[in-house]
Amino acid sequence: MTIKIGIILGSTRPGRNGEAVAKWVYEHASKRTDAEFELVDLLDYKLPHLDEIGLPSMGNYAQPHTLAWAEKIASFDGFVMVTPEYNHATSGALKNAIDFLFAEWNNKAVGFVSYGSIGGARAVENLRLVAGELKLADVRSQVMLSLFHDFENFSTFKPGEHQADALHTTLDQVVEWSGALAPLRGKAA
Repeated sequence: MTIKIGIILGSTRPGRNGEAVAKWVYEHASKRTDAEFELVDLLDYKLPHLDEIGLPSMGNYAQPHTLAWAEKIASFDGFVMVTPEYNHATSGALKNAIDFLFAEWNNKAVGFVSYGSIGGARAVENLRLVAGELKLADVRSQVMLSLFHDFENFSTFKPGEHQADALHTTLDQVVEWSGALAPLRGKAA
């Protein structure tokens, strides 16, 4: 089984720092041979504020954008979510995208790469609570990028060398857990 990991760019804000961060994650991840990685930009899915009539846990999606999003998320065995921290939480765009689905997230691993004034730590804590409800196994390691130390003028991404080590540890854990959870997803390991 080839493990497939989606790197989700969790910001849709104009001028977002997340694009450079997600490309950095993908650049490092694509050099690995233990999994396939794909960059998934929320901007490509044009998800409005949650507009499905039924509960996501029922899986009766009706909107074409939801069906496309569900198909994409279902194709992965695990995820790395790249998230900003806005007001002590993740972005509304990422939370909305997560809330559209349920079963497509189940029994998969997730790791986090966050950025903000204190490295996006509170955004990740927010996402860890959400992950548990969706039966996503969140890995321990994470990457926390400081707007003060890993960005020049709060906008030009220049991560410290140590951040690559944290990223590789996070990717190791996401790949390992994604493989370990394969039997729960009904896939051969």
